[in-house]
Amino acid sequence: MTRTLTRSVALLLTLGLSLAASASAQAVSLSLESAVTRALASGPDVTTARANLQKAQANLKAVQADPTSIITTLTQAQQDAAAQAATLDGTKLNIAQTVLGQYVGAFEAAGRVNLNAAQVALDERNLAIARARLQARVATQLDVNRAQTSLNQNRQELADARAQQPVLEAQLARTIGLPTGTDLTLSAPPAPPKPTLTLAGLQSGLDKRLPSLVQAAQGVSFANLQVTLADNDYTPVRTLQDARTSLANAQRSLDDAARASNTQVRDAYRSLSDAQERVALARQSSANAQTSLTQAQARLKAGTAAAVEVQQAQVQAQQSAFVVIQAQNNLWRALAALSTASGNDVTGLVR
Repeated sequence: MTRTLTRSVALLLTLGLSLAASASAQAVSLSLESAVTRALASGPDVTTARANLQKAQANLKAVQADPTSIITTLTQAQQDAAAQAATLDGTKLNIAQTVLGQYVGAFEAAGRVNLNAAQVALDERNLAIARARLQARVATQLDVNRAQTSLNQNRQELADARAQQPVLEAQLARTIGLPTGTDLTLSAPPAPPKPTLTLAGLQSGLDKRLPSLVQAAQGVSFANLQVTLADNDYTPVRTLQDARTSLANAQRSLDDAARASNTQVRDAYRSLSDAQERVALARQSSANAQTSLTQAQARLKAGTAAAVEVQQAQVQAQQSAFVVIQAQNNLWRALAALSTASGNDVTGLVR
């Protein structure tokens, strides 16, 4: 009797803990914009970059207030503050790109589950039809085997999609700082914006926006200052020569980095144009599939098509709609890549 009571109490405690854990699981509804906003507000990388900027600004203020500060110390403090500001902006763009990629990936996973489920339902119907035709001796066992193989393959794809979805959602939750086990509900990403800046506009001023180019340009500026300070009759000639060599090296480094950055922006802009074209093509294909579905439904109503033909058309229309979603998500990814490459937000998500 005592053992039975003890087991009952243990079972109730276990059940209570399970219910408490389920109750504590947080449910959060997210949009693409809110996910990016969360990450930018409290992400560790952004927080660190913001703190570094505040530290550099405080140091600059102290140096400016110190009447004994020499020109090199003041210049270095000014450059550090400018570099930290560019780093903060660049970090925001990088985090936005990461969150955007994870968000659209998780949203696609949910759509893939629905699509695979529809395909499995169609395969099950096709298998039933194949078996009925075999029984009526108008099909062979090979037809049944093929239908069964198709069903097995799509069931496996459905299982894989269902397993992948929570993994992708967990990655997104971790990036934006949500607790482990958070139940996410993701709304459809909005239509991607169309950038208003031209390629030339995006390439202009990269040395003022990209952290790597900002630092390279600062290296040239500081090296030029060293040349100016050494170009007099009381500084050894060798010091001036070394300063000029450092300036030439710094200028070469800046030129190389600028060329690489301009190429990266050009490639990202080309990828964006390609992604825009693919969205248009996917929408045309989806419209065609929807027309085919409408026609199949009309033929079913007229008695000239079977119900399974309508179901096939429905799955094809769903597949085409999913391709549109994938194309739009790839366009979002291209926008984020162009933003990080140019140091200029073209997604409209970074505030």
